[in-house]
Amino acid sequence: MNFRNVLKTEHLNLRPFSQNDWQAVHSWASNPENVRFMTFGPNTEEETKAFINTTTPGEDFIVERDGKAIGSCGIYFDYGGDTGELGWLLHIDHHGQGLGTEICRELLRYGFEDIGLRRIIATCAAENHGSYRIMEKNKMRREAVHIKSRFGRIDNIWLDELLYAILAEEYVSNGGK
Repeated sequence: MNFRNVLKTEHLNLRPFSQNDWQAVHSWASNPENVRFMTFGPNTEEETKAFINTTTPGEDFIVERDGKAIGSCGIYFDYGGDTGELGWLLHIDHHGQGLGTEICRELLRYGFEDIGLRRIIATCAAENHGSYRIMEKNKMRREAVHIKSRFGRIDNIWLDELLYAILAEEYVSNGGK
């Protein structure tokens, strides 16, 4: 396994969190529209600061564009096995620009090529069209629909959750290394 603290894409820099990031992180983590489909939030300032204290370099990353923090992402490993789970959240001002697709592509590359995972998964609320389109653009396949399994805190309702996955051999056959 080759854990890396900094990942680079064509337009983005993915780097470890620092305490100086809390205001940027709070700008998206406290915004109800930004966290509508997430399992957390909207955060208080204290919750955002506490979250930053729990991040792990090599797993959790700040997403920077032109030196400005615009989101966060991560890949979380099953240390007893060979599977990782992806997650990402961009500030709403940066939605619809292809950046989520770029983040997902780099996390898949990192997971398969640097870490040597066999399988990578990601989930999202079924109503989160942007998120599942990111997975589909990265050749992840929908494996399951979990009915009313994710609580939507903003709207106070239970949401269906989609599970997507890709195997290392699929990643390679789709053009990865």
